[in-house]
Amino acid sequence: MIRHYMFSVSALCLAVFAALANAQQPTPTDTTVQLPVSKIAVIYTDLFLDAKTGIVKFNTVMNKLNGEFQRAKDELTQMQTRAQTLEMEINKLREAQAGTEIDQTSLQSKIDELDQLKKDIQRKREDAQIAYNRRRQELFTPLQDDLGKALEAFATARGINVIIDAGQVPLLYASESIDITSAFIADFNAKNPATGAETALQE
Repeated sequence: MIRHYMFSVSALCLAVFAALANAQQPTPTDTTVQLPVSKIAVIYTDLFLDAKTGIVKFNTVMNKLNGEFQRAKDELTQMQTRAQTLEMEINKLREAQAGTEIDQTSLQSKIDELDQLKKDIQRKREDAQIAYNRRRQELFTPLQDDLGKALEAFATARGINVIIDAGQVPLLYASESIDITSAFIADFNAKNPATGAETALQE
């Protein structure tokens, strides 16, 4: 989600080990090696999506996205309900006519209708999923770019030069004192209120 300023724990550890190795091998001209001073922070980007405490713009964009596809969702629900009704009608016909002469024409008509309906549901679901994914990328890519710039500015202003996304990289331990998630969300929401997000999406 957040891109160029994120580092994996393994890469970070390798960098630290490399620095320590260099420190233990003084050059002929220097007896000591000064290591860079790094201020590391942890952020949980998965919490950006929390409906109550997350990034307001995420909820605004998600609501718009779901609203655009509500009609397709309702149509699929209606088709699935019709398919379930047909299945029950077919089963009832078979049970009621067990041991007697079956109205093959009526039964076969319902079976054919059900088969076609299932094919239509599958095709409509696949088309809707493709359209949904495409539209989601269109809506969320600008927001992800804004978040990336905002997080870089947030880190620069506070002297942070390494941020680990704990929502993507498993951590064995991280002190709460270096968790900037809530602080960044509050800062971003304050600078990007919901009213502004709604106006931008409607343009």
